[in-house]
Amino acid sequence: MKELEIRLNPNPLVQFLKKPAAEFTRQDIIYFIEENEIEMINFRYVGEDGKLKSLNFVLNSKQHLEDLLSTGERVDGSSLFSYIEAGSSDLYVIPRFKTAFVNPFSEYPTLDILCSFYNRDGEPLESAPEHILRKAIEEFRKSTGYDFKAMGELEYYVVSEREEMYPGVDQKGYHESPPFTKNGHIRKEAMSLIAQCGGQIKYGHSEVGNFETEDELYEQQEIEFLPVDPQDAVDQLVIAKWILRMLGDEYGVNISFAPKITVGKAGSGMHIHMLLEKDGDNIMVKDGKLSDEARKMISGILDLAAPLTAFGNTIPTSYLRLVPHQEAPTNICWGDSNRSVLVRVPLGWIADTSMIKDANPQETGRIPYVPGKQTVELRSGDGSANLYLYMAGIILAAQHGLEMPNALELAEKLYMDVNIFDEEHKDKLEKLEYLPQSCWESADKLLEKREFFENNGIFPAGLIDQIVEKLKSFNDKDLSERLYGKEEELRKLVNKYLHCQ
Repeated sequence: MKELEIRLNPNPLVQFLKKPAAEFTRQDIIYFIEENEIEMINFRYVGEDGKLKSLNFVLNSKQHLEDLLSTGERVDGSSLFSYIEAGSSDLYVIPRFKTAFVNPFSEYPTLDILCSFYNRDGEPLESAPEHILRKAIEEFRKSTGYDFKAMGELEYYVVSEREEMYPGVDQKGYHESPPFTKNGHIRKEAMSLIAQCGGQIKYGHSEVGNFETEDELYEQQEIEFLPVDPQDAVDQLVIAKWILRMLGDEYGVNISFAPKITVGKAGSGMHIHMLLEKDGDNIMVKDGKLSDEARKMISGILDLAAPLTAFGNTIPTSYLRLVPHQEAPTNICWGDSNRSVLVRVPLGWIADTSMIKDANPQETGRIPYVPGKQTVELRSGDGSANLYLYMAGIILAAQHGLEMPNALELAEKLYMDVNIFDEEHKDKLEKLEYLPQSCWESADKLLEKREFFENNGIFPAGLIDQIVEKLKSFNDKDLSERLYGKEEELRKLVNKYLHCQ
């Protein structure tokens, strides 16, 4: 089975080294570089703005290569993080070998490797986003005994020149096929490149949002991933966003992960699916129903949903997306296969039936039942999210739920099996708490619950202060009301944050 998995894996390093990426060593990387005549190495890392940075090296000797892979390099931390003082700003960037991939865009044979930040004492930088996530993962496993797995849904808009033939139907782009969708070829090329760079993709498709202006076509697309270790889940999202932007640049189209493109049209979210495992088994379902552990995890996420927006919805236009009737959540509740709720329980192949045989009566052999696909989905985040911090916050919220004495009672109270926006269910809607409606309100909610994130030193207090200060600086209280009917001001705001994170 392992041999087949390696043969089917599209990552050139996995195929060449004949081992999964998690097992890559320093010597493996050196061997691949030598045998494949790699000329350059790029160290890649994410700064405070959430975008993938680059440090380029031309390899001039084997000793140079060994030194790079043994000691990393130093960078100016004050230019990457606003909370690092210029007077003591040097940081080390140290490569994480399992993240190595062949750069699909470089004009020279190039290997890219994601890095972690370390301080002058050789210790992990406590405020580095990827280290905060690692601390959250380790604390969750130590405190609960479970493994947390996650994956993201990456939604984005492609903005291209308008074409006359085969126009799409406004806001009816879900799973549309060519010729009624024009930019699926970019998505498919991106999927191929993401997979070659180590991403574990589930599928891709066109999304609901599509509309036209006099000159431009706006098409929404989505790439969804498979559940993996949370750090791997974030790493592949960061690489995927970079690949899509690079392809957009090559094709001369604009690709945006912004939460809102214009009022009245579908916004782009960053939905996060998650599950719990024990000894490699999915424990989200018991006796055909959602398990107590899953319900407790949901309760913790709902209890901390408001402050989580400080990491997952970080710009003013984030809160133009979180409005009713746009398949985006506004209230703190959960439900089954219900897209009006904040946490959704999607279909999870719980029923032990043979749908394949029903659809294919010619099948006479045994078709194995594959359990363990159940996840739950948090629907509030968007493309502005600082992905490492957002994922770390979600993990801490899940841990909070597993440790809450009243978690099951809260889950029962906040369960909604109806569309809460229907007029007939107005009484239920009025009993639910709202998500924050601005960056300012999100900052206030983070201040109220900051101890949950600072416990055990996961989020440094200074970082929480810095995030609050940044959110408050937008001064966006009552933004929706201030912009109502002012289309030109709204357009300027959307354009300002078109390339968030």
